[in-house]
Amino acid sequence: MAPKYRKKKANARALQCYCEGHCPGNLQNGTCETRPGGSCFAAVEEVTDDETGLTVPEWSHGCMPPEQNGGLLQCKVGVQSPQIHGKSIVCCDGEDFCNKDLLPEYVPKTTTPPPMSNVTDHNGHHTLALLASFIICAVAFIVVVIAAYVIFKKREKRKPHCLIDSVCNPNLSPLADLVEQSSGSGSGLPLLVQRTIAKQIQMVHSVGKGRYGEVWLAKWRDERVAVKIFHTTEEASWFRETEIYQTVLMRHENILGFIAADIKGTGTWTQMLLITDYHELGSLYDYLQKRVLNPHMLKTLALSLASGLAHLHTEIFGTPGKPAISHRDIKSKNILVKRNGQCAIADFGLAVKYSSESDEIEIANNTRVGTRRYMAPEALNETLDTTVFESFKQADMYSLGLVFWEMARRCISTIRGTKNTTCEDYALPYQDVVPSDPSFEDMYAVVCVKGVRPPIPLRWQDEEILVVLSKMMQECWHPNPAVRLTALRVKKTLGKLETDCSIKIV
Repeated sequence: MAPKYRKKKANARALQCYCEGHCPGNLQNGTCETRPGGSCFAAVEEVTDDETGLTVPEWSHGCMPPEQNGGLLQCKVGVQSPQIHGKSIVCCDGEDFCNKDLLPEYVPKTTTPPPMSNVTDHNGHHTLALLASFIICAVAFIVVVIAAYVIFKKREKRKPHCLIDSVCNPNLSPLADLVEQSSGSGSGLPLLVQRTIAKQIQMVHSVGKGRYGEVWLAKWRDERVAVKIFHTTEEASWFRETEIYQTVLMRHENILGFIAADIKGTGTWTQMLLITDYHELGSLYDYLQKRVLNPHMLKTLALSLASGLAHLHTEIFGTPGKPAISHRDIKSKNILVKRNGQCAIADFGLAVKYSSESDEIEIANNTRVGTRRYMAPEALNETLDTTVFESFKQADMYSLGLVFWEMARRCISTIRGTKNTTCEDYALPYQDVVPSDPSFEDMYAVVCVKGVRPPIPLRWQDEEILVVLSKMMQECWHPNPAVRLTALRVKKTLGKLETDCSIKIV
């Protein structure tokens, strides 16, 4: 039959103990966990007060390592002879936090020899042997405690302080795994995890500036991310964009992937950070200036953009559900190009939310307005009905038509009667009729008074995707908002379209 201590070891489990004075990380009080076979302890020790020079008792609680039968040997010494070493300790291992209410008796340490008694020499030798044993045990106990403390501190330094396991596991793809774990509702990472990530970001270099602030390429655990740093005057935009990104079921392959948001600052400066996926190809505005498209590339860009906007505009019913969202600032600079050739919609600082259940349109308290060049006629002449959510979606579709026009100009088509291809130079909408930074009055005169729209080149009639897109954009920028196509209709039409991949870019 196996000895009792072996049985206990086999059934041993880790205990949760109350800790004070012996807590991991030097916390004031809290919880520690023993290794299997360990025990919880409560101790009182005689210490010297630095201010008064007097000896006073100091109580502590914590976890005892499993060495020497769960620390019970040390406990036995502390109970039987506390006056020798000035420390009394009581241990328990019956249940979690069993040491919380333990208060060992405080016995002041004494240096006076015990009174002499009429005992035989044999008894004197026995007392000396017992005293020597106690001293040896006390020294052994102190050595064990110091060794355990040193080992514990070394392990604490090596162990990363993480909020969830995947942040600490180097074998996982951290960001992808974090999002996969915690976005079951599609509303982004937990806020504490976001703050942890934000503190670990390493800035690399600036990749662009705008009226809201600056975008930086940064790294988190060797993964590239984009960090948008807002000006202190743009707090409303930062708050709104963070709120929109964390909307339930917001995540979509054609909406910029949100990672974290945080505010950093001291008494003299404040930084508002928005951390997202990084796309090295940059914005659609930059992409179209550097590259030309074949029909298949144009369809991929246009279809993915329509898909992202359709997801935004769509209200999803259920628990959880998603409100309908209008972007209100659709333009080529707010659309990023992914490596697979698809678009990702970004910049939600002006977005509007609508839930049919409450029948409320949630407009952010933000003094910023949209980009004047891309504003719908009803926004320019101030006839847009802000009490009807459909009005905001129709204004988005007008802007989408202008972005389609920018894309289509850069799509090559074969010149009739030849094997050569051609396309137009990149241009912003209305570039030939308004200044580079047009005012409301400039845009109102051109779009509302004169009814001007971007020109449709004749060569577009020679390529199917350009024919379809030219019809769509003209319906999208129609002066009557009710006539405009919906994002879902555009998505479905482009999805059925077959494009020619054989036209090569020379």
